[in-house]
Amino acid sequence: MEVSADMGKQTDVFMVWHRHEQTDDYGTHEEVKLIGVFSCEAKAREAIAQVKEQEGFRDFPCTCFEIHKAIIDQVGWADGFCTVHWTE
Repeated sequence: MEVSADMGKQTDVFMVWHRHEQTDDYGTHEEVKLIGVFSCEAKAREAIAQVKEQEGFRDFPCTCFEIHKAIIDQVGWADGFCTVHWTE
């Protein structure tokens, strides 16, 4: 078996999200969209520039875009979770 020279090297990615509050018949809740996953922060910022004037995105401030750094092959959420059920 051949061992890669990169084995053990930390690989970062940059995830671009768009978040905003949405009000509908069930109340107000957070709307979240994953725009993409990029190899560097500069490419993540380029993606925001590319979509920020597109339909829907242009109706919200640029502060709705978020860039989150993540590490490949690392658990990012190690705890449990709860489920929220929307009611009328």
